[in-house]
Amino acid sequence: MIFLALIILVAAAVVGVAGVLHNAGSAHALTHGFSVFGYHVTGSTGTLFLYGIVVGAVAALGLSLLLASARRSSRRGSAARRSLKQSRREMAAASGERDDLIDQRDDLIDQRETARAQTARHSLKQSRRETAAASRERDDLIDQRETAGAQTAPAQENGRVGGDREHSAGGAR
Repeated sequence: MIFLALIILVAAAVVGVAGVLHNAGSAHALTHGFSVFGYHVTGSTGTLFLYGIVVGAVAALGLSLLLASARRSSRRGSAARRSLKQSRREMAAASGERDDLIDQRDDLIDQRETARAQTARHSLKQSRRETAAASRERDDLIDQRETAGAQTAPAQENGRVGGDREHSAGGAR
């Protein structure tokens, strides 16, 4: 592509130089003069052709600068759009990661709460077992005292009854 552009540029330069040189001299003088921005132009048709080449080159240079600027701003716009898309992808990925982290955190909180609830239930059950065991021990002690009291009571009554008999027998003597 660059090679083709160089060939076209060289061909245009050759044609321009040939046109200026072949149209120079008094044989090719302008029949009517003209003015550009107040400057009166006189000379040959070759000189006019040379001015045309210069004006065309300046116009081509201006056009190429304009197109280069448009391409540059277009590239900047494309780069900005690509950057925006990349940023959005990264933001979506970060948001997804953040959501995953939030879900993990919520799961950990749920696990902690479940563990705390299980520990509390276990502690409550253990406390109830200990309370029930203490109540059973107390009831057993009460039962033992009542049983021991019930066994000693007839013996005491027997001792009184026998002692009363002795007193009554001793009194009768």
